[in-house]
Formats: sequence, C-alpha cells, structure tokens
Amino acid sequence: MLFVEEPIGVTEAAQVPQQRGEQLLDAAARYAEERHWDVFPGTWLEAVEGRERCSCGDAGCPSPGAHPTRPDWAGQATGSAAAARRMWVEHPKSSVLLPTGRAFDALDVPETAGFLALARMERMDLTLGPVTCTPDRRMLFFVLPGAAAKAPDLVGHLGWDAAAIDLVGRGEGDYVAGPPTRVGGRGAVQWARRPTHTNRWLPDAAELISPLAYACAREAADARTRLS
Repeated sequence: MLFVEEPIGVTEAAQVPQQRGEQLLDAAARYAEERHWDVFPGTWLEAVEGRERCSCGDAGCPSPGAHPTRPDWAGQATGSAAAARRMWVEHPKSSVLLPTGRAFDALDVPETAGFLALARMERMDLTLGPVTCTPDRRMLFFVLPGAAAKAPDLVGHLGWDAAAIDLVGRGEGDYVAGPPTRVGGRGAVQWARRPTHTNRWLPDAAELISPLAYACAREAADARTRLS
C-alpha cells in the first residue's frame, strides 16, 4: 500500500524520500483509483551544474519541481488510474499535483499553527480528513469542496481576518502537491495524517475552522511579539 507514513510531530525531522519515478506513478494511480481524486503531472527536478533545478528552466522558480507544465492543466487532470499511469510512464519524474475544488478543497495554514490545531482537533475528537505537511512549512487540511469560498466569512464570524492570520482556502482553479512530490532541495510533501478508509468522508470547513483560526491567530500574535 502507498499510504504507510505515520503522523509526524512538530519537532520530528522530515524524512525526505528519494523521488523515484515508480513511486510517483504508483502514488498518482492510487490517488485516482483509491481516493477518486483527479491528478495531473507537473514539473520535475533536474540536475544542472550540480544543483537541482525545475524542469521549467527558470533558475528562480518559486516552486521548483512542483507546478503545472502548461496553462491548461485543469483540462489535463484525470480521475482515471489507467490514464494517470500512461501520463507518468511518459514523464516518470513528474510531480503529482491534485486539483482542488473537485473532490476536496484545502485549508492552508502555517505549520506551527497546523500542528497546534491538529492536536486540539484530536482532543475534541473531530472528524478529520487527510492532512499534508509541505517543505515550506505549511499544512493543508483536506475538506469538502466549497471551503475556499466560505473560509473568509467563517473566520470573520469568529472575529478575525483570514488574510491577516494567514489562513488560506485552496479551491476551484487551484491545486496542491501530493506526497511524495519533492519541492526543490527543500524536501518532500508528506502526510501528517495519511489517507485511510476511515477518513474517506471529508469534514466541512465549518467543522474545523474554529481550532484552525484560533491557532493561526495565536501564531500571528506570537510572530508580532517576536518582531517587536
């Protein structure tokens, strides 16, 4: 089975897997087959003068090896495992990208806030979906589609501004990178909570927004204190 990673803690060092083509192909096919998520291949990492660079050729690429290769990527995405296999056989090093706004949206928060919220949610025995942890120290909580549109109002009703506390909804027209995609030399996207049969049914954003917003607001306040 693909989804064998255990949840990781705030202080655990990231385990960066080697990004082999067969791992990426297997991941893409399983996301489509087992989770019914659409997938599409993105850019990949290439060795250039002893350094890893994005296949797009931009030396200053902000997401090296983990962004779409073409503007019409939304039409390229497929929910067919067989089609996914064909695409990754053609480009085996391609990152695994998952469009949001279809099977799921994602609530994107700073990593420290995400782990604080995750611990609180588990104590509250809330229903949780899969959660990823990215090399740029973000956590993404998978929720039902529509979360991106609702998140600002939900956070506002709690007395905060979503942008000010760095809580971002990722929905229609956006995408996330799926494990085991690597982002430049920074490491791999990992599961903080792996997909299982028990979290196949995703929560609504409203069920998670309170602990997430609280944790993000606390992190934002702490950041301001550190800068003062």
